Amino acid sequence: MNDVRELLGQAADDAGRPVISTEAVFAKAARVRWRRRTAVTATAVCAVAAGAFVVPQLASGPASPRTSSVGSLAQEPGESPRDVRLLKLLPDLNGTVEEVSFADIIKHVSPPPPEPSRTGPLDGQYEIRREGGVGYLTIDVMDAKAVEKKLGGGAPVVDLCHPTNGEPAPDNCVREELSGGRVLTIWSDDMDYGDGTPQWGPELAARLTLADGSLLGVRDSTGFEADVVQGPLLKTPPLTRAQLRELMLRPELLPGS
Repeated sequence: MNDVRELLGQAADDAGRPVISTEAVFAKAARVRWRRRTAVTATAVCAVAAGAFVVPQLASGPASPRTSSVGSLAQEPGESPRDVRLLKLLPDLNGTVEEVSFADIIKHVSPPPPEPSRTGPLDGQYEIRREGGVGYLTIDVMDAKAVEKKLGGGAPVVDLCHPTNGEPAPDNCVREELSGGRVLTIWSDDMDYGDGTPQWGPELAARLTLADGSLLGVRDSTGFEADVVQGPLLKTPPLTRAQLRELMLRPELLPGS
């Protein structure tokens, strides 16, 4: 599943490299060995933005003021903000949605770097606040050329739930073959990787591969702990598995919608 970690990590390449990796496995020992081999290519879309830096302790006080938010993230002329459009696709969401920059809230880069190029209309990093906690959604679309380049000319693993290269299978992995040559896979990750910062909480991850070779990746995270945080972890991911599946199938996330 190295290709999956590479692909879903594309969204935040410009913000830093990951310190954590992905899919939880059945045995703790196997999980640790595998994650040490693959830490630099984490599946998590937003985890790769975290970077590798050491902090003395976790902050217990309020987060520092942000230097970027949805108000300063560029939009196409005449378009509604991305987080507003995303919220319309999540009518059952319990909480608020705000587009954020991981370069700001995790790496504290000031001034924030230029916005990365976007393939999908809602590609980005979104903060979800509810019940006193803070989680995150990340959305990233890669076209076929980007997928091929990322994999060095290869192709994504056909069945993430049943890897054939000796790597452990993700937890609670469900693969669906859909109409039009699409394949949707959703799995759980406890993100129990050990030391490092930020420390990401449990999450759901999803990948939708399309017939033309493009790929949509979404990460549904309970949040992270670091030196400065926007709030405590959510008790559960922002979206349920059913809500995540529904979002993955929305054409509004894909180019040309």
